[in-house]
Amino acid sequence: MSSSPRLVIHAFIRGQVQGVWYRGWTVETATALCLDGWVRNRSDGSVEALFAGPADKVNEMLLRCLSGPPEARVTGIDRREGDEPGQTGFRQVATV
Repeated sequence: MSSSPRLVIHAFIRGQVQGVWYRGWTVETATALCLDGWVRNRSDGSVEALFAGPADKVNEMLLRCLSGPPEARVTGIDRREGDEPGQTGFRQVATV
């Protein structure tokens, strides 16, 4: 278990991130890092995610998101502090 303080980041991932298994990859990767939160597609072609957990694990997830799954081409990630997700575990939610 990490002794790093808890961090919650709301991230918007831009680039070729839809239709390349980015959400499924995000669920698998965030779950492996024991993060809480969610991921979803946005109608503008981006992917939105909320990552909550130890700061070192959230920062690791954000670094991994820069590459994503093999077919993804990430051009940028906008991030800001987020609110606690209100549940444990990591899941995929409906597109907005």
